Amino acid sequence: MTDPKTLLIVDDSRVSRMMIRSLVMAKRPHWTVIEASNGAEALQVVGQQQPDFCTMDINMPGLLGTDAAEQIAREHPSVRLALFSANIQESQKARASQIGVKFVAKPVSEKSVLEAVHFFEGAAS
Repeated sequence: MTDPKTLLIVDDSRVSRMMIRSLVMAKRPHWTVIEASNGAEALQVVGQQQPDFCTMDINMPGLLGTDAAEQIAREHPSVRLALFSANIQESQKARASQIGVKFVAKPVSEKSVLEAVHFFEGAAS
């Protein structure tokens, strides 16, 4: 029996959230998927529902994904986080590494989502 997990998808783009949800559910149909549309909402959801995993867009209005991820990593260290961004500059990757989370390059695709899923499950990244 596979251990059920909960994934929080945080992205201000409804289309990106739908794509990530669809790709994850195709590969891990036993997971529960919840969503937030910005960093502040993500902090609230994590505090209430304590997901196992979280995908987080970096560039969102209000609280940046990196700032939300840093706060979640500090306050809820059991949540494994992957930062998704189209900005593949080394500074973004370095910030993700500094926070202790996985950096995944956008666009959202089967490859990028599987990269995050494998990271969440502890496989080689």
